[in-house]
Amino acid sequence: MAGKHFPTGGLRSTSFPFSSSLAVTALSLLALFLTFFFFFHNNSSSSRCLLISDPLDSPLHLSKRNPNPSSDAGLPPEYSFVASLEKFLTTRAPPFSSSSSPADAAASQSVVPDDGGAPTAAAKALDDSMWKEETERLYGDPLDPWSAPSVVRVYVYDMPSKFTYDLLWLFRNTYKETVNLTSNGSPVHRLIEQHSIDYWLWADLIAPESERILKNVIRVHRQEEAELFYIPFFTTISYFLLEKQQCKALYREALKWVTDQAAWKRSGGRDHILPVHHPWSFKSVRRFMKNAIWLLPDMDSTGNWYKPGQVWLEKDLILPYVPNVDFCNSQCLHDVQSERKTLIFFRGRLKRNAGGKIRSKLVEALHNTEGVVVEEGSAGESGKAAAQNGMRRSLFCLSPAGDTPSSARLFDAIVSGCIPVIVSDELELPFEGILDYRKIALFVSSKDAVQHGWLIKFLKNIDSRQIKEMQINIAKYSRHFLYSSPAQPLGAEDMTWRMIAGKLVNIKLQTRRSQRTVEGSRNLCTCECRPGNITRVF
Repeated sequence: MAGKHFPTGGLRSTSFPFSSSLAVTALSLLALFLTFFFFFHNNSSSSRCLLISDPLDSPLHLSKRNPNPSSDAGLPPEYSFVASLEKFLTTRAPPFSSSSSPADAAASQSVVPDDGGAPTAAAKALDDSMWKEETERLYGDPLDPWSAPSVVRVYVYDMPSKFTYDLLWLFRNTYKETVNLTSNGSPVHRLIEQHSIDYWLWADLIAPESERILKNVIRVHRQEEAELFYIPFFTTISYFLLEKQQCKALYREALKWVTDQAAWKRSGGRDHILPVHHPWSFKSVRRFMKNAIWLLPDMDSTGNWYKPGQVWLEKDLILPYVPNVDFCNSQCLHDVQSERKTLIFFRGRLKRNAGGKIRSKLVEALHNTEGVVVEEGSAGESGKAAAQNGMRRSLFCLSPAGDTPSSARLFDAIVSGCIPVIVSDELELPFEGILDYRKIALFVSSKDAVQHGWLIKFLKNIDSRQIKEMQINIAKYSRHFLYSSPAQPLGAEDMTWRMIAGKLVNIKLQTRRSQRTVEGSRNLCTCECRPGNITRVF
């Protein structure tokens, strides 16, 4: 549509008739833009900022409107625990000090029950400050990313190095020379790698913001801004690499250190995250921290690993084991697809305790059956190669219960593109609030599985289209079970924080309820009626 033409005296215009109108419009828009820019700049510069002073990184100011300003630095992810740890210790950790070694831990002070008695003045002051921060977020700008409910704000305790860096150095300095084995013949250091979720989560949280990729979790440096408190104590390393009494002494010291904190006394530990991924780790004192959010491999509650009332799904979180085999990516899956000639494969310990007794029964039921490979083996280097080759050449991988309902073998199968056949009646799975395991795994009751010929007939009757669909889904799901540095979107660390974000409202409910109950009130509701690891042997 042409604009109006206005004569310009005796001058003849060579431009289009609406050019003057466009120029005026453009100048108006430019003036409006400049006005907005200077207004926004002046206001934002006076807004409250969060000062970050990480001793491992140069200080920077992080605006609450941009809580995680990291841009993907293009760093390739490292999936090896040993390689990642080596880089971490040589570039960001303080040097190892033998004088402060965990092995030299002094005798601990007496254990303090987890309720900590009456809240201290410091705990009350912190509670008031946290309430002000929560109120500001609740009634603040709904478009402010800092106020977004999907962003988890975590305060990471700066614990003495004997609980953190010294233990990592101890692992690093003994990893290559060790010949230590557990009672069942598994290499100790490999077991530590398998349960190294405490390292992966902590390393990501304390990484410089310029190197972080995850957007749904933010490390804060003021306790009043935190929703959760992370306890960076390497309980598995200390259990396996320290002498028994030294380990117990260190556990007691860690317990005393944490329960003395004002934040712990404020909530009774209900908003604290405690990584205890190996069922034996922190076992001697963890009953005093049962209110905390435990990061676990499973929910076994036979009394052998976790006492009744210590763990339940509403409070705690199941995390995957770190796979023992290499990740089979899309190219790998394509290359090995034609080699999957074995119907079902298993390699591992054939004699286990508790629910793991099902393994010997399964061996009997599958003995001398065509298309079945069952091997005794451990998690050493030769065992890793044998398991990896076997899983990549099989359609299905048997995943029975072990001493506990879970087993690292499940995650080895997934990252190998092998469909898991789970025989563990009381198994709880990681990230199940997000993932549907029925799309990638088969669940078989122990009663059916031990019947001679039943399992093979069941597997052979599965439609080829269903197998293909499950293989496609496994290829999609496998990334969720990989820990890496830097942590990747939809990787295991990311999925962990997504699950924890879903627990936050209930965590705050339990905390506030505990703060206002009076003497004579009924106890807080907990799920203490869970059955134990009762995978039955028929």
